[in-house]
Amino acid sequence: MFSVSTYCLHTHPLSYALERLSEITDMIELMDDGLHYISSSEILESYSFDYSIHAPARGVNIASLLEPIRRASVEVIDDCFAIAAEVNADVIIHPGYFAWVAERGAAEEQFARSLREITEAALQRGVTFSVENMGNWDYFFLRTPDEIPLLQGAPLTLDIGHAHLNACLPGFLKHSFVHIHIHDNDGVNDAHTAVETGTIDFTEVCRAVNREGITPVIEVETLEGVLSSIETLRPMLRG
Repeated sequence: MFSVSTYCLHTHPLSYALERLSEITDMIELMDDGLHYISSSEILESYSFDYSIHAPARGVNIASLLEPIRRASVEVIDDCFAIAAEVNADVIIHPGYFAWVAERGAAEEQFARSLREITEAALQRGVTFSVENMGNWDYFFLRTPDEIPLLQGAPLTLDIGHAHLNACLPGFLKHSFVHIHIHDNDGVNDAHTAVETGTIDFTEVCRAVNREGITPVIEVETLEGVLSSIETLRPMLRG
């Protein structure tokens, strides 16, 4: 069983994406940004998918040193939680970033503060969330496994492409995770290409997925790439 991110159809309206994906899966991860941003659960309730929701990330920074931006970012995530509660969806969030190296310590404190508030909001809404590791973008938190303690016990979403960009996928695979994004790349560019079109070792990835007993989310940039990825992975996840 595979979940598919609406990212593969992110240039199309959400209604079109859901209709097309209903032909190949009954599990969807909504990329809650751009054309797929949602302000209510109405369209989601029109389908019988099992959902997860990737919370808005553009313009959101839960580690911001600018307190109004940090508070607003937490509010955006809580709004996502409210919709997630209506469709029984788990939520994936980004850890935030800092603008200058000298600000990292203060940004860590802001990140910790936001995580406490987000955890409380999730409890109040009755939803679960996890935090995704980031790619090779300067100043983002959670790029390597040694930053996992920053999560303060919050669950991890493992994005294997992001980990590969930071040359630390084997290290991340040793840790427990509750959610996983599957795509490939060349170790340099976050291309979100189809499985086995880049340089990721999917044997170890599939072994970790089987160990954790979770449903992988195919987060590839094209629908054709999604379909080929599913066919490639299917026999590897039977064990």
